[in-house]
Amino acid sequence: MTVPASVRFEAPDADALAERGGRIAVLAEPGARLDQVARRLNRLTKGAVERAVAAPAFEKVKRGEAMTLSWPAGVAAEGIEIVNLPPRPTVAEARKAGAALARAAKGGEITVIGANRRQLHELAFGAALRGYAFDVHKSKGEDADDPETPGAITVWTSKPEEAEAAFAPRRAVAEGVFFTRDLVSEPANVLTTTEFADRLAALSDMGVEVEVLEEAELEKLGMGSLLAVGQGSAAPSKVVVMQWKGGEADAAPLALCGKGVVFDTGGISLKPAQGMEDMTMDMGGAGVVAGVMKALAGRKAKANVVGLVGLVENMPSGTAIRPGDVLTSMKGDTIEVINTDAEGRLVLADVMWYAQERFAPAGMIDLATLTGAMIIALGHERAGLFSNDDPLCGALEKAAEAEGEGAWRLPMGEGYDALLKSDIADMKNVGGRSAGSITAAQFLGRFVKEGTPWVHIDIAGVARVAKDTALAPKGATGWGVMALDRLVADRFEG
Repeated sequence: MTVPASVRFEAPDADALAERGGRIAVLAEPGARLDQVARRLNRLTKGAVERAVAAPAFEKVKRGEAMTLSWPAGVAAEGIEIVNLPPRPTVAEARKAGAALARAAKGGEITVIGANRRQLHELAFGAALRGYAFDVHKSKGEDADDPETPGAITVWTSKPEEAEAAFAPRRAVAEGVFFTRDLVSEPANVLTTTEFADRLAALSDMGVEVEVLEEAELEKLGMGSLLAVGQGSAAPSKVVVMQWKGGEADAAPLALCGKGVVFDTGGISLKPAQGMEDMTMDMGGAGVVAGVMKALAGRKAKANVVGLVGLVENMPSGTAIRPGDVLTSMKGDTIEVINTDAEGRLVLADVMWYAQERFAPAGMIDLATLTGAMIIALGHERAGLFSNDDPLCGALEKAAEAEGEGAWRLPMGEGYDALLKSDIADMKNVGGRSAGSITAAQFLGRFVKEGTPWVHIDIAGVARVAKDTALAPKGATGWGVMALDRLVADRFEG
């Protein structure tokens, strides 16, 4: 697993400035007076820091961004980052500043002169998140047996114990985000259904109760919808159940259900060759559920949460399902398969029904890279939300906004549901090109029991992106781990 950079909060040590390697960060506002430690650094650099803060160029630097002094005289550091940050920054500004430092450091050490500024734990969180790099499959020459680790982030503050206490839960969330990013980044020949299940089973070391349901048990449960998706692959289909029991013993859990299609060819309804390599990320929903469970266990959340993921591979073969086949779900409803590339909803239908049958959850949230139509609707800026419960969906929207993870609620209704009508079964698995993301949600809604608060999150546009985001390099984002962790903290912890 990729490990976030170590973060330490220490009392300022002005005498050590001259010998500090890596990069040193000075937090300042244009034209403002430097704090005591920064003034010491200014003297060492013959006034370079003060001139930079007073320069017209620094006035053009946006809040949370930095201006670099490369190889300054008088210190061992390879660079000094002058960060435009007020004494009382917002959470977003502090995280943005940390991310700017991580980009500049490129894996090297960072020393932040924080003094009495607020939100230093959030700055460190932003730096840790932006410092991610997935390079496990890159050759490292003579160092191949000694993987590189990111340089330490040291924050000098007048209240190190207080900052460390505030950062501790953030550290756990960062590890959860990295877990999700690693899973989404892995190629399908590495992250098979078996390997995925093994990585989730390792969460038992953190106190998560993990069960792996194999195909024989899934057949006994009647998961004909899920099993049909994987029947064309040599890889065995599995359902992994992860329970975190940090709340009251009799409190109903929040259920998180994730689509875990480790590779999606589209099946017999084969996808175009161009871009098919990206379908290694079609397990993104399951990856987010895994990351949330790791984060909750890492910070010892006082809540009951169960994560369930359906792990399958959708391949074309002589045993694959065909357009026109009729499947029987665990619920007992029959499904006419119109398009084998609409497979994620077939997986989630059985996982969601099992979650309700076994756990009677207080609420249920599913996540999936479900529809290309979601990208057409919202691009790569926001995930789509669909729900039968205003309070739960509203709480999730609020949590996503607080964590800077964009989300937008879309409508549902009987008119959309009617598009799933089948002449030979209880429903079709697609409703045509119109409102593709909504009809997918309507399909899933048929597997939600009356009285169960439910939110469906389509993360097709945000699970992996082609350019850098505020807190992640291009590639897997880990979208949703922070928002769902916040939702648990706000709504389900005592």
